[in-house]
Amino acid sequence: MKTSTFSVINFGCRTTQSDGAAIEEALLNKNLRKEEIEGKSDLVIINTCTVTKTADAEARQTIRRIHRRNPDTKIVVTGCYAQRAPEEIIQIRGVTSVIGNSHKDQLASLIVNNHLSVKDSLVNKENSSILPGGPSVYCSSIFESTELRSIADMSGGGRTRAFLKVQDGCSYRCSYCVIPFVRGHSRSLPLEEVLYQVRNLLRQGYREIVLTGIHLGGYGRELKNKTDLAGLIRRLLKEKSLIRLRLSSIEPLEMTDEIIELVATSPKMAKHFHVPLQSGSGRVLRLMRRPYQPDEYFRLVERIRKNVPNAAIGADLMVGFPTETTKDHALTRDLILNSPLTYLHVFPFSSRPGTQAAHIQDTIPKTISDQRSLDLRKIGEQKNRSFRKSQIGRSISVITLETKKSEGTTKALSSNFLRVNLPDLSVQPNQFLNVQVTSINKTGVRAIPVNASFG
Repeated sequence: MKTSTFSVINFGCRTTQSDGAAIEEALLNKNLRKEEIEGKSDLVIINTCTVTKTADAEARQTIRRIHRRNPDTKIVVTGCYAQRAPEEIIQIRGVTSVIGNSHKDQLASLIVNNHLSVKDSLVNKENSSILPGGPSVYCSSIFESTELRSIADMSGGGRTRAFLKVQDGCSYRCSYCVIPFVRGHSRSLPLEEVLYQVRNLLRQGYREIVLTGIHLGGYGRELKNKTDLAGLIRRLLKEKSLIRLRLSSIEPLEMTDEIIELVATSPKMAKHFHVPLQSGSGRVLRLMRRPYQPDEYFRLVERIRKNVPNAAIGADLMVGFPTETTKDHALTRDLILNSPLTYLHVFPFSSRPGTQAAHIQDTIPKTISDQRSLDLRKIGEQKNRSFRKSQIGRSISVITLETKKSEGTTKALSSNFLRVNLPDLSVQPNQFLNVQVTSINKTGVRAIPVNASFG
């Protein structure tokens, strides 16, 4: 095969971003060349999300835009939307092939083995689902996947932060969530493989590693050599060259006292927690099939704040779940107002095919859902502003990300998840500094160094 160019467009969560990084790495290893400009490459991989109807629509719009700009570009669609509805995607004009999550590990080989030149289409193969006379579909049951393969997402900018997927899939069945049907059962990366990946990243110069997964708190349960997330964290903290380890989202009942203590006591742990809530109404949580109650969640985040006083604590919130009443919404906003949460991710309910919630008849009008979303987002903005104000005068640890020469400033990220602007300072990326917060700005804080770099 002659060398061709490719680009990868990712939608959705950090786990999808990590999948996209693995695709890029595999294609580079097949001697394809990455093209940074959308529409200029011979081949475009669209790595999709399907959490909401909006995510599906964005993927379709992107496919049509790329095909319109360059009809000769080969478009391969993969990811969660591709796994859920391959027969729908293959009908979109310009799509060359659909490769579900079930075959994503084989994507590079499928492309190289079948794209003998960039003018050729993917050839139908055994074990693929074929639409007669059309492009090929490679998609089978995701529940046949029993092992996890992963590579870090190193797109965080320079050799600074890498996102390593150590877990995929989910064995929970929240009534609104389609992810288990497109990601499969929970699967974890063996400890030895995690160590290999982490050490490789550290050798390359990455200074902060973020552990990600669809159900990160379930890490290790199904491994032959059983372990858990706390055990993985303890082992990684022994790596001498690791400076900072950050955790992505962890479910409330899996945010154990041991994990909280590790974050509280280890200087290598980012002081950052993300704990999904979804609703402050016990009735709605039961309908969602979420296995906790609002008072349990509230006590958890209070315990986090007590043990890690300056931690960032974030939450996901869903508004407009079927049958949600004004009282349910009021319970949610009261819990948020009284809690030590510092930022919110608010999103409206989106009915997903195959889920239990899709069959609940009492849906909430979009106008009401939008009003409730706006209400919670405003509360989230107020709480985040208060949190940032509380950091004025404090010394915090940051990793530098980039220098804006035109502005004469350096951008950085703090251990407790603050976007930090260092005015009148030019520092190379990937340096750790202790800085003092002097004021807040629109989305973060301003700060000045208080000592030299220690990394």
